[in-house]
Amino acid sequence: MMRRAHTQPSIGPEAVKLTVRPARITDLPALVELLCQLFSIETDFAVRPDRHARGLRLLLGAVRRGRAYVAVAERQREVVGMATVQTVVSTAEGARSGLIEDVVVRKDLRGAGIGTSLMAAIAHWARANGLARLQLLADRRNRLALTFYDRLAFQTTNMICLRARCPEKDQQECANEGRPKRR
Repeated sequence: MMRRAHTQPSIGPEAVKLTVRPARITDLPALVELLCQLFSIETDFAVRPDRHARGLRLLLGAVRRGRAYVAVAERQREVVGMATVQTVVSTAEGARSGLIEDVVVRKDLRGAGIGTSLMAAIAHWARANGLARLQLLADRRNRLALTFYDRLAFQTTNMICLRARCPEKDQQECANEGRPKRR
């Protein structure tokens, strides 16, 4: 008896299953590429892949210590989006809160619900870890992002973001913050 090969019907891109999961170190190249896309549209930052990779490694270390979460969206075994959250202590809340950063979906897939899935994963992690509040910064010129966050019930505050770089001699110490000291 001769068997015929069974062929699957063609599936359009909208029908492909999306998985949101914790990031792995093996995702690093894809995450760096996503950050390059993000920082190319954010006016306060420059595209610097080596720095992005270094920052992601630090962040994944914070994940291992339970201080952060990096969610990735995967479609057909390819990372197509990411979002990160790090915990900080809020004296206003009297509790830990979360600072969301690096929410980005591959440009050709934006508007397909991937960002919403990533933010749901971040919110779930925040609830499971007892965070009192989530906050984020967004480029004021990125209307698509601002509309997205508004749909997710994020509210504009009266606070403004200010920043200063560490003095040059202390930059390595700043980069090492949070790492346990070796004895």
